[in-house]
Parts: sequence; structure tokens; C-alpha cells
Amino acid sequence: MFDSGLGGLSIAASIHRQIPAARLTHVADNAGFPYGNQPEATVVDRTVSLVLEQLARRAFDVVVVACNTASTVALPALRAAVDVPVVGVVPAIKPAAALSDSRRIGLLATPATVKRPYLEQLIRDFAADCAIERVGHPQLVSWIEDWARGRPLPEPALSVALQPFRDAGVDTLVLGCTHYPLVREALQRLLPEVAHWVDSGDAIARRTGALLEASGFQPGDLVRHKSSGHRCLFSGPVMADIDPFLARLGFRQA
Repeated sequence: MFDSGLGGLSIAASIHRQIPAARLTHVADNAGFPYGNQPEATVVDRTVSLVLEQLARRAFDVVVVACNTASTVALPALRAAVDVPVVGVVPAIKPAAALSDSRRIGLLATPATVKRPYLEQLIRDFAADCAIERVGHPQLVSWIEDWARGRPLPEPALSVALQPFRDAGVDTLVLGCTHYPLVREALQRLLPEVAHWVDSGDAIARRTGALLEASGFQPGDLVRHKSSGHRCLFSGPVMADIDPFLARLGFRQA
């Protein structure tokens, strides 16, 4: 699993629930964090080189790019460079449109994601009859990285940032960055009127399971056993204050 930071751990949690036998390695490119501020060529180069580095060290059955920005710009280059299946992540517009009763949907994402042409295509394909309120927050990813290290989440400032969703009366909210499900409880406290919360974790886990089965793993074996010893690797220096957070998710620094 690959992300610019810790957000991919939300996808890891979904995979662990659905495929408890999977042994997970999460690679966080904290030396390049955040990707939303990087040129696209840089994101492609870092994604491909870091994934290839891990594949050269040990065998993996599936690569999950658990980052919206990297998935948007790097998947074609990565798939051309590796010989194992690669899964990417996109904002869950399609399931959100299926759930929304009011046809008013909120998208909480990064500034880069809300501007991507692929988002416009998702909306045209799956939510053309919906009003989409977008909030591209420039600091939330960094707030979550700090929160994972034991610092308080600035909920008053976050509440202000979420005001457009209240004003628009959305009944469904898409968490369009893999970091955001990590603080879903706080977001739900701040937006109690939202009925449906949607992210890509379960869909990515289902796709990962299907690829493992296609490669020869038996479905019963994937759920019968429970792996431990999940690893989290960082491309840059990481202080020990992240260890309690990793441990809660079943990971350790390696």
C-alpha cells in the first residue's frame, strides 16, 4: 500500500476487515508529503520509484495506491513498470449518488482533487442529476498527520471549513481523501445532519480481494486466518510519537 502520508492506513483498515489473512505493508512517502503541492511529474516519479524499490526487496501480490492524487496521475506509469496488479482510489461519487435522497452531495477533498478533470467525469457519469458541494481544504491533511502524532484536531477551525455543506443542505458526504476517514468520528460530530458518509475503503478492499482470488488464493483462506505484523515504512525521518497511533491500527514502524 502506498500513500504520501498516513491516509492509506484507512484503506488498510478496510482491507484488514474484509481480508484478515492479508499481510500489509504501508509505504508512506513523508519525504514528499503532501502530494497536492507537488508537480504531477514529481508525483509520478516518486510513486513509481518507491513502489519499485519495495518490489525489489520482497514479493507482493497486489499494490494498492491509497492516495487520490497519486492514483489520478501515476497509475498508468506504475502499471507499465510493475508486473503485479495495481489498484487505485477515486472519490466515491458513484455510491454517494446511489445513497443520496436529496440529490445534494458534499465532497470533502484536497484542493488538487476538487480541480481534477477526472472528478468532473465521475460527476457526469454517475451524479449528473445531483448538486455537488465541493470543499478542497488546504490544511486538513496536515492536521490529521499532526493528530495521529497526539496533537489535538482543531475542531473549531474545521467546523468553519465545513459550513458550505450545512449551507447546501447535503445529506451525503464523500470523504475524497484517504486521510479523512481516520477522523470520521470528529467529522460526524461536526455534521450530525449528514445521513450518509461514503469513502472508497470498502470498494478498494473488495477489488483487492477479487485480485487475490484471481491469482489463486482461496476465498475461505483469505478470511479464515488473521495476519499480524503489519509494517509501516517511511521515506523520511519519523519520530517515535507516531508509534501509538500505528499500534492501534495493528502496524509498527519497520
